[in-house]
Amino acid sequence: MTSELVRIARRGPVCTLTLDSPHNRNALSARLLDELAEGLAEAAGDPAVRVVVLTATGSVFCSGADLSEGAGVVASRLPEIMTSVRTARVPVVVRVNGHARAGGLGLIAVADLAVAAEGSTFAFSEVRVGVAPAMIMVPGLHVVDRRFLARATLTGETFGADAAASAGLLSAVVADASGLDAWVQDICASILRSAPGAVAATKALLGALPGTPWDDGLAAAQARSAELFAGAEAAEGRDAFFHKRAPSWEVTVP
Repeated sequence: MTSELVRIARRGPVCTLTLDSPHNRNALSARLLDELAEGLAEAAGDPAVRVVVLTATGSVFCSGADLSEGAGVVASRLPEIMTSVRTARVPVVVRVNGHARAGGLGLIAVADLAVAAEGSTFAFSEVRVGVAPAMIMVPGLHVVDRRFLARATLTGETFGADAAASAGLLSAVVADASGLDAWVQDICASILRSAPGAVAATKALLGALPGTPWDDGLAAAQARSAELFAGAEAAEGRDAFFHKRAPSWEVTVP
């Protein structure tokens, strides 16, 4: 029986996808990409799931494309996966368990939140093997400082977690693996105290508004805000606030 390269685990409303391909440092092989796409679809399609956590086994989060299979595999599948993460109705949190290279940085950049430990290193290493980090520049340009991204992608040089956080690639840097777990648990707990529909709307706005002309952005935001204020979640939130009780959507991870 062939072992899974992406393991799926549920703890209440939190779904964790774990890359588990140690023989190639969690490289983006055809099979791993297929399983990751299936895992993301399964999590997004389950209405009980409210947060997705993406992490990996070992000391390398993802080493990029599996070069033994050729670049065509990543080129054909990675855009679909990054789009799935970007358009998922729930937040996707990346727990960077170790080092990340090339396409692995695309998974980090497209996520809503990402955390790494101090010892993690990163590199847009594509230029060192004769290709360009074309696809991962798309999410990268949304979150990473452009001057930093230019240097990192043109040189392929390695940089640390603090630099990644300062540039916008990471949300936070913690001391060690236990810090990773604590940070992810705190973030998930905070999300689970928030209304799921409002979280989904906020994620969609974060993706849609950057780059939108000012007047168009305000008009779209005004319409969405009015719709949300008139909705059932807002009514429940107001009632919970005035009666000093927890709203119906607030849950804890078992």
